[in-house]
Amino acid sequence: MSQLKTVTGLYTWQKPKNGGAIRPKDVGHVEKTITVTAAGGSYGVPAHHGNDDGDGAWWGPQSSGGPHSWDFRRKKEVTMTNQNVVVADEQQATMKMAAPGGCEGGSRSISTNMKKVDMINGGAKINSWVDSMRASSPTRTSSMSGSLTEEEKSWALQYPSALAMFDKIVEASKGKKIVMFLDYDGTLSPIVKNPDRAFMSDAMRSTVKSLAQCFPTAIVSGRCRDKVYNFVQLAELYYAGSHGMDIKGPEKGSKYIKGDAKGILFQPAAKYLPMMDEVYKTLVYKTKSTRGAMVEHNKFCLSVHYRCVDEKNWDLVAQQVKSVLKEYPKLKLTQGRKVLEIRPTIKWDKGKALEFLLKALGYANCRDVFPVYIGDDRTDEDAFKILKARGQGFGILVSKCPKDTSASYSLQEPTEVMTFLQKLVDWKLQSVRGQAML
Repeated sequence: MSQLKTVTGLYTWQKPKNGGAIRPKDVGHVEKTITVTAAGGSYGVPAHHGNDDGDGAWWGPQSSGGPHSWDFRRKKEVTMTNQNVVVADEQQATMKMAAPGGCEGGSRSISTNMKKVDMINGGAKINSWVDSMRASSPTRTSSMSGSLTEEEKSWALQYPSALAMFDKIVEASKGKKIVMFLDYDGTLSPIVKNPDRAFMSDAMRSTVKSLAQCFPTAIVSGRCRDKVYNFVQLAELYYAGSHGMDIKGPEKGSKYIKGDAKGILFQPAAKYLPMMDEVYKTLVYKTKSTRGAMVEHNKFCLSVHYRCVDEKNWDLVAQQVKSVLKEYPKLKLTQGRKVLEIRPTIKWDKGKALEFLLKALGYANCRDVFPVYIGDDRTDEDAFKILKARGQGFGILVSKCPKDTSASYSLQEPTEVMTFLQKLVDWKLQSVRGQAML
C-alpha cells in the first residue's frame, strides 16, 4: 500500500485505547476538521498523530514511548487497511475538482440523505418525503470567485479524482484481473430531461467497445435491459437492467467468458412482472394530470420522473404515487436523481448483481480480482458498499458536487468517465505490448 500523506478533513476521534488524554472532559467522540499525517499506517491506526487546536481539544500520542494505538476513524469509518485505495495529497486531489457552480441540479452541500424511502412499510409522511425529494435535487448555486470552498476541498481529498490518481490506481491493480461495471445514465450518457433521449455518444460507444476487448465489462442500470441495450448497441457486454433484476450475458463470444457465463439469463423478480404491468398502468393514469410527470416501465422497476415537474407540484406527485402503492405491500419505493423508483421488496440491488456477475465469470472466491464500478446515482451505493466490504477493487462516483458516498474516487461527468476508460484501455494495451517484447 502506498504511503499515506497529510490529509485534512472531517473525522471522528475517540478516547485512546492505551491511555493518554483527551479534552475537554474525556468526551466519547467529537467530529472536527483536523489534519492527520499517517506515513505507512492506516487511518484506523495512524503511525503519526497531530493536533486539533480548536476549542481547547487535544489529541495525540502520550508524551513518551512514541505513537500509540488509537481508536481513531474517519467520520464514515473509511479505512485503507484492506482496500486497493490510495490517498492523494491536496494538490492531486483537488486538481480535477469542478469550480463552483458546475453542479447540475444540485447545490454544493453534502447530501446525507441516502436512506431508502419506504412509503408503504415505513409509513413516511408526505411532507417529510417531499423534503427528501428536495434534498436530493437542491437548487443550483454558483460562486462569483470561481474558487473551491473548504467543503469541496475536503471532499476532493476524501474522494480524489480517478484521473489525477490514475497511475496509483493501475499500480494497485497489477497482477489482478480487472472487471468493469458501469452505470448508464449520468455515467455513459448525460442526464437529460427526456429519459428516452439519453443517447451515448459514438466516441463513448467506441471507448466502451475497446474496454470490453480488454476486460470483462457489464452495464448495470435501473433501466429496462432491452432499452439499455438499444442505447449501447454492443453485443459483447453483460447487461443488468432493472437495478440488476434482469441479467443477461453477451450475445457475442468473449475470451473472458467462463463456464456458462455467456448463456446466463437471471431474473430473480420474474414473478412480479404482472404486478409491475398493472401498477404501471395505474401510475400513468394517476399522474397524467400532472404536467411534466413521466412514468417509465423498466420491466422490474417503474420510474416516475419529476425532473420536468414544477417543484410546487412535487408533493402532488408524492401523493399520487403513495395512493397507488398503498395497495401493493410487496413493492417498495426508492429515490434517485429526480426520479421515484418502484421495485419489488426482494433483497436484490446493484450490489447483488455485481456479486452475481463476478460469480458467473468465475471470480466469486478469487482474491486477485479487481472490480471497478463507476456510477452516479444513490442506487450505485449498494455496489460501492459491496466492493468496500470485499476489500477488492473500488467504486468511482460520478458527481460535480460533494456527496456522501461509499465510493473511493470521483469523476465529474461522462466526458471524464470516457477519458478514464480510454486511459485504462491504453494502459492495458501498452502492458500487453510490453509483455510481448520480453
